[in-house]
Amino acid sequence: MTDFCPEIPRYSIYDLHSHTTASDGLLTPAELVERAVEMRVGVLAITDHDTTAGLDEAEQAIIKRALPLKLIHGVEISTLWENHEIHIVGLGVDKENVVFKALLEAQTTRRRARAEEIALRLAKHRIPGALEGAQRLAGNAAITRGHFARFLVEQGVVSSLAQVFKKYLAKGKIGYVPSSWCTIDEAINAIHQAGGQAVLAHPARYGLSTKWLKRLLEYYQQAGGDAMEVAQCQQAPNERKVLANYATEYQLLSSQGSDFHQPCPWLELGRNLWLPGESVAVWHAWPEMLQLADE
Repeated sequence: MTDFCPEIPRYSIYDLHSHTTASDGLLTPAELVERAVEMRVGVLAITDHDTTAGLDEAEQAIIKRALPLKLIHGVEISTLWENHEIHIVGLGVDKENVVFKALLEAQTTRRRARAEEIALRLAKHRIPGALEGAQRLAGNAAITRGHFARFLVEQGVVSSLAQVFKKYLAKGKIGYVPSSWCTIDEAINAIHQAGGQAVLAHPARYGLSTKWLKRLLEYYQQAGGDAMEVAQCQQAPNERKVLANYATEYQLLSSQGSDFHQPCPWLELGRNLWLPGESVAVWHAWPEMLQLADE
C-alpha cells in the first residue's frame, strides 16, 4: 500500500469509502478525520470523486493532532460501462503517479464540460445561475451533481436533495446530462499503475437486474478488478450476504465503506460496517496486515 501511516491496529473499524469538500462532501478533510476518530474508525480511506486533493490536508491534521487513525490514500473514479455510470474506488494509490494523475486530469475536464451542460439545460427551464451557484458551493473542488442539487434546494426549487434528483437530475429529467467518463479498464489500469487496488463501489446501487449485475462482475473481474464493496451502512435485507457470495464466485476480495458525505443518522462513518465470515477482506492483502498475522 502506498499510503501514509505505517501500522494498522489489529482490531479497528475499517471505513474505506468517504468524501470531503475536495469533491461533494460537506466536511473538510481535517474535519472528516476528526469525525472518523469520534466514530471509533481506526482505518479510513478518503475517496473523493476523481480527485486526491484532500489527502494532504487530512494527513497534516492527523499529524498535528496526533489522531489514532490510519489514512488510506484513495479515490472514486467514475466510469462508463454499457451506458451505466459505474464507480471504481482505488485504495492505496500513489497520487503522484503520472498515468494516474493524467486520468484524473482528463476526468476533471469531462466533469467541467458536463457541469456546463447541466447548467445550460436548467437555464432553458427558467432556473438561471446554476453553474455559478454550484461552483460557489463546490469552492475549489470540481462541480458534481450534488452541488447542483444543493443549489436547487437552496433556491427553493425543491425541498430536498432526493426531490432534486427525482425531478431534475436523474436520467430522463431536464437537467440530466449523459456522462462521458473513462472506461472501467482505464480506471483499473490507472489504479494499478499507481500501486493501488481497484474496488467496485456499491454494486447494488446501479439498478441492475441480477443478470446484468453478473455481467458487470464478470467484465470487471476479467478487466483485472481486485475487490468489490460488500458491506455498507444501509442495505436491503440479505444484500450483504448476496454480495459476499458474488465476491467469492468472481474471486474478488471484499471491501466495506459508508460512502460518507455528511453527518446524518443513517450513513455515518464506521456504522454497521462488517463483513460476513466467509469474506476475504481487501485489507488482508496489505503488507501491514500480513506482518501482523506473522507476529
